[in-house]
Amino acid sequence: MEGSTRPEPGLSPERLVFFTDALFAIAMTLLAVELERPDGTELSSAAELGRFLLDQRDSYLVFALAFVLLWSVWRRHHRLMDEVVVLSKSFVGWHAPFLLLVAFLPFPTAVMGASVGNPLAQTLFAGTMAAMVLCEAVIKEIAAGTGLVDADPAQIRRHANGSWAVGLWFLISAGVAWLVPYAFVLWFLAPLAAPYGGGLLSRLRGSRPG
Repeated sequence: MEGSTRPEPGLSPERLVFFTDALFAIAMTLLAVELERPDGTELSSAAELGRFLLDQRDSYLVFALAFVLLWSVWRRHHRLMDEVVVLSKSFVGWHAPFLLLVAFLPFPTAVMGASVGNPLAQTLFAGTMAAMVLCEAVIKEIAAGTGLVDADPAQIRRHANGSWAVGLWFLISAGVAWLVPYAFVLWFLAPLAAPYGGGLLSRLRGSRPG
C-alpha cells in the first residue's frame, strides 16, 4: 500500500526483540537447570545436605558468573534495540551466531562448574563469551553504519567499542586460566571493560588518520 511504513517482511524490530528476549530468558533459566540436585542420601540430614552444598560451591559460583554476564549482554542489547527503528538483512543475519552462542552458554557453564580448575573448561567458557560479545560488537557497528538507529551513530559506535573491549578482555584473560586455577573470577569484572576499555578504544579509533 502506497505510503505504508510497515517494514519489509522478516525485518520487524518488534519480532526480533521478542525472540531475543525469549532466548536470553531460556538460556538464563537453563543455567540453573544444569545445577546438580541432591539425592535421597544427601537429603537425609542437615549435615549431609550441608556437605553436598559445600561440594557444589564451584558450580554455584560459575552459575552466578554466567548469569551476571548474560544479564549484562542482554542489557546492552536491550539498550541498542530501544534505539533501532528499522532492520537490515545483515543486522538480522548477525543475530544468528549471536543467539546461537547465547543458547550454547549453559553447556560450557556446566562443564566449568564440574571442573572449575580445568584450564580447557575455562577456555571453552571464555571463548564462547568472547565470540558472543564480538558478535554483539559487529551488530552495533552495522546499526551505526547503516542508519538503523534513531540516535547519534557516533554514540552507537562508542557502545560497539565497549563490546569490542569486553570481547578482548575474555580473549586475553583466557590465557591466564592456564597459569592460575581460579582465573575465571576475573570475568566478574568483564562488564567494567565496556565503559573503561570502550573509552580507550574510542580514543584510539578517533585518533586514527582519516
